Amino acid sequence: MSDVLQIEDRGHVRVIRLNRPEKKNALSLELAWGVVNAVQDAAHEEDVWVVGITGVEDAFCSGLDLSPDPPTQSYTRMNPQDEYLDELSWVSRFPMVLRQACDKPVVAGINGVAVGAGLGLAMACDMKIMARGARLIAGYPRIGGSPDGGLSWTLLQSMGYEQALRFLLENRTVEADEAHRLGMVGEVVDADQFEARFHEYLDSLTDLSPITARLSKRVVRNAAQLPDMEGHFRYELLSIGRAFGSEDGKEARRAFLERRAPEFKGK
Repeated sequence: MSDVLQIEDRGHVRVIRLNRPEKKNALSLELAWGVVNAVQDAAHEEDVWVVGITGVEDAFCSGLDLSPDPPTQSYTRMNPQDEYLDELSWVSRFPMVLRQACDKPVVAGINGVAVGAGLGLAMACDMKIMARGARLIAGYPRIGGSPDGGLSWTLLQSMGYEQALRFLLENRTVEADEAHRLGMVGEVVDADQFEARFHEYLDSLTDLSPITARLSKRVVRNAAQLPDMEGHFRYELLSIGRAFGSEDGKEARRAFLERRAPEFKGK
């Protein structure tokens, strides 16, 4: 693992920081799998009771790295045979690991923009604290895709059916106070107070017994569980694969990179 992640322990809190500031913390394969692996590590370490995820500098995560030559190393712990048989990809493992595999509270500190898969990462966290001035953007319509990263599930839980669908299809930018009103985040903090409040909140969760926190997350999670979580995330991946593979999907990405309006044909 290189320096694309910063990991800090403070008491019983582990803070995981996405660290690609030159790319607004966009997700390369190395960074994405690094987040998955770091949360899995935290889930299995007895002295870690609470996990925080945030970004360095002025971004949480600007989504998938769409540059022509992003770093390609995957850093997955799956062996090639397991990847062939059961590969959900890192993006589907965000909700699977943060919600399902880790029964410790995971708090997103949304310090700046969260787009696409970066928004999926934020919404997969159990609680969200957002700085004023940060922005949430679906991003998928702009590049000809449908939602992944568990957003079809996490947004529905937070916002309800119509608001979730409106947010995804309108691809509008949601700022902090509206995100709080919609239920996307649980707390909004002025930017100059964000870092202190994020750490204060993480520390406050360690005042609880870790057994209480973990059992509480388990029962709430199970009450909100999809009947077939893995199957649903496979359906997400199938859908976004079809969207990206269409002529319109390819045109959307060309237009995005060329900074022009796309010309869609419904094919």
